[in-house]
Amino acid sequence: MHIGVPSEIKVQEFRVGLMPAAVRELTHAGHEVSVQSGAGTGVDCTDEDYRRAGARIAPDAPSVFRGAQLLVKVKEPQLAECALLRPDQVLFTYLHLAADPAQARALMQAGGVAIAYETVLAPDGSLPLLTPMSEVAGRMSVQVGAQYLQKAHGGRGVLLGGVAGVPPARVVVIGAGVAGRNAVEMAHGLRAEVTAIDRSIARLRELDQLFAGGVRTLFSTAEAIEQAVADADLVIGAVLVPGAAAPRLVTAAMIRRMRAGSVVVDIAIDQGGCFETSRPTTHDAPVYEVDGIIHYCVTNMPGAVPRTSALALNNATLPFVRALADKGWERASAEDPGLAAGLNVVHGRITHPAVAAALGAL
Repeated sequence: MHIGVPSEIKVQEFRVGLMPAAVRELTHAGHEVSVQSGAGTGVDCTDEDYRRAGARIAPDAPSVFRGAQLLVKVKEPQLAECALLRPDQVLFTYLHLAADPAQARALMQAGGVAIAYETVLAPDGSLPLLTPMSEVAGRMSVQVGAQYLQKAHGGRGVLLGGVAGVPPARVVVIGAGVAGRNAVEMAHGLRAEVTAIDRSIARLRELDQLFAGGVRTLFSTAEAIEQAVADADLVIGAVLVPGAAAPRLVTAAMIRRMRAGSVVVDIAIDQGGCFETSRPTTHDAPVYEVDGIIHYCVTNMPGAVPRTSALALNNATLPFVRALADKGWERASAEDPGLAAGLNVVHGRITHPAVAAALGAL
């Protein structure tokens, strides 16, 4: 099969769909791989690195799209890229269609097959292709939150861990899945006062045991969220409903009750965000203020650390890319129900139930 790897064109997106090591595995298996010239620059991989791995270097995106049967990307295709897609192609990437009806329409019009990393399932029901980026985003959320709490960045001037005689910052993490757990680990490691909120008692119990009671845990109710957010210096939204739009758990009224200079980081912004006041931002302009509260809502947070992110993502995606290349999407998805769960658009139709419900009638 001919596999294409175009450069990412989303603002400040430096990751790449396939690292040279992954390309080597695919070419050794007999597949042809075309990589757009310069696609690996942001992860410190040169065109020569890809040539040594067996790839053919294509001069531009149209050349990659024109020849490929399977396109492997990182971020959702921009509308200019959707226009290059053909009905006989398979696209394998993050899509997040529930929050992006324009992209959904473009993919339906293209007529091909689009498989979303974020809805592929493991046998245990987990999300193996979302997990590595959730780990990165969860850890990054604490880093950027600490940065924007600094006075020079408009924050309250609070150190997460405090010092002797001075209390630490209060960090609230809403959602205790992969991203939330990683955020809790980082904030706790920096000696912040951490509260984790989730509707799963099992997850809360795991956190309580892991940190020996050092992290406060709350069952998710509107009242619990309202009270915790009002007292927080940093609130991290890490809520996920696979394939669907994120629920807006923090209202504008709750934001208004926070102290000026506090920070909110919305990891769920790819799926529409879990704060009522959230709107997508980019690494070029990552923050804005609402009622004196700093909002960080970058839709591709892991793109800020592209080498770590691309390596982690490739480790997870490569087995699925091999299956698609070796067997074709129909046989591969028929044999693997987890991969079948990744099917979002098939020949002009939205096929994932949660995505279809979120988008309604397009």
